[in-house]
Parts: sequence; structure tokens; C-alpha cells
Amino acid sequence: MNQQFDELIFQVEHIVPKKHHGPTESGNLALACFACNNHKGTNLTGIDPEGGGVVRLFNPRRDNWEDHFEWEGALLLGRTPVGRATIDVLAINLDYRCALREALIEEGVFP
Repeated sequence: MNQQFDELIFQVEHIVPKKHHGPTESGNLALACFACNNHKGTNLTGIDPEGGGVVRLFNPRRDNWEDHFEWEGALLLGRTPVGRATIDVLAINLDYRCALREALIEEGVFP
């Protein structure tokens, strides 16, 4: 693959945003890539693309990743409404992100 990808830089993310009175303490902080953090913004919820209902987003401090997500190659799939809404709000499966994961799979370093 002859593509160049930007360096992945992580930010400290407020799970419950400061705008919604989320504290700046370890139980409310997580590392997030720049793109995910920007897509999430101050959202606490999203719409499940399958069921159409408004649901909370995945909380990495409370939720078990495997309960809500699974990999199908480079594509992240949501197992639950929370997982699907989180994937949608964070735009996790945009083409360029899947292309990066495909390159990492080809190198044998993902997942």
C-alpha cells in the first residue's frame, strides 16, 4: 500500500464533557484519538442506526468493550444500540480510518 497516514495523536477526553458538569478526574477521563474526540464533541448520546432510538454512548470506564463491539476485518461493528450509536457518532468507520486499519492488518500489527 503506497499511502501515507498521519501520526496518531491522543487527547485526554472527558467522558461526560465539562459542558455537562463532567469532572476533571481520572474516573471521567480517557484517551481518545483527535478524530474521535472531535466527532464526539459534547455528545452524551447518539441515535442507534438500526433501532432509531436515542441511546447513551459507550463509557470506557464502566462498559465492557467486548459487550458492545466486534471487529470484522478493518470494520468495527456494534453489537448493541450503545455500540452502534457510538460508532456512528465517533465516525469510527470512515473510509480513511478503515484504510489505515487495513494497512495495519497487512503489516500484522492490528488488531
